[in-house]
Amino acid sequence: MALLEWRDEYLTGIRGVDYEHEELIYRINAVYALIQGSDDPAVVVDGLGEIYGRIAAHFALEERMMLRYDYPDYAAHRDDHEHLLERLRATVDSWRKLLRFDRSAFEFDLRSWFEHHFGTHDARLHHSAGMREHDPVSDSTLRKMVENEKAGLIDRPD
Repeated sequence: MALLEWRDEYLTGIRGVDYEHEELIYRINAVYALIQGSDDPAVVVDGLGEIYGRIAAHFALEERMMLRYDYPDYAAHRDDHEHLLERLRATVDSWRKLLRFDRSAFEFDLRSWFEHHFGTHDARLHHSAGMREHDPVSDSTLRKMVENEKAGLIDRPD
């Protein structure tokens, strides 16, 4: 079973952003399936690190776009991004310390966060006058961003 399901109500009307959101949900579901099949802390931490890296890279690109277009709700949108990233950091820390985590709470947090964020912050952002997509990023640059975010998360001192 997938953790997140793509819904048409998540569409922003900006093809590239919609693709990124769908791809993000697909990758989260792939890593989530891996996590469900393993109790090995290293596998789980690596999978959670991949989710974190993908989300953080997407947020960084979106935040650059907001700054470039002087988006008036930038601070609230960025704060909502940081809220999810902090929850993911806490989850990874639990696994790293072999404390585990409440899987059902993790599932609820991710589902509710995405539903709320897509329906509020992203809807406002991508429907605001003059808002466009962020600059295109090559696959290698995106992969590097993801790896840097992941490494920063997993390699942090306790």
